[in-house]
Amino acid sequence: MAGERLRSVGFSRWAVLSIACAAIGFVAAQPALAKGPKEGKGEARVQWVNHFDLLSGDPTVTTTSSLSTNSGVGGGLTALDIMSSTLGDTDSVGGNKVVQMALELQPKTRIVGVRLCYELSDPGPNGSYIDQIRLAQIQNPPSTALVLLDDATVQDASGPTCVDSALVSPPIKAKNGSVLLSLRVNFDNVSDVIAVRALGLLVNPED
Repeated sequence: MAGERLRSVGFSRWAVLSIACAAIGFVAAQPALAKGPKEGKGEARVQWVNHFDLLSGDPTVTTTSSLSTNSGVGGGLTALDIMSSTLGDTDSVGGNKVVQMALELQPKTRIVGVRLCYELSDPGPNGSYIDQIRLAQIQNPPSTALVLLDDATVQDASGPTCVDSALVSPPIKAKNGSVLLSLRVNFDNVSDVIAVRALGLLVNPED
């Protein structure tokens, strides 16, 4: 009887060991996840903002909230639609043609980048697109804004897409002043539409 119990215990131990080895092999065989901003305490994560708050920086640019089910660009889904009555990326007073917003942030927030989700009615280098993502912080006295992120990567992808901007180092500290986010737009045709589907910040809260 004692021998049978020992054999039973031995079998159970070998069964557990076999299952553990199989599990390790399964985990090792899984494909690696695509690298991106890490999430967790003290690490970059996405804080979504209200993209419908983007305002025109010039009378030549208009922004409209599209239908609840269709922005008129691509296959559907609501968006903030951006249009322009003039071509290029320069506004009526010789500045950047932008849509912009002030960010509402917790005092301890540290921004390291921007996530932009968009779709274009005429994608590609010969269409209309976003050609700059910028973050600037208002100084004290509030007569100037210091540009801390200036990513001039052309965003002209086909189909709906989400992209991350270049990363800021050191991070932008919200406690140091109000932060302005702007998207510079470049139009090749006044009938084109740039649809902003979502907009977020890559943030790293202070410990």
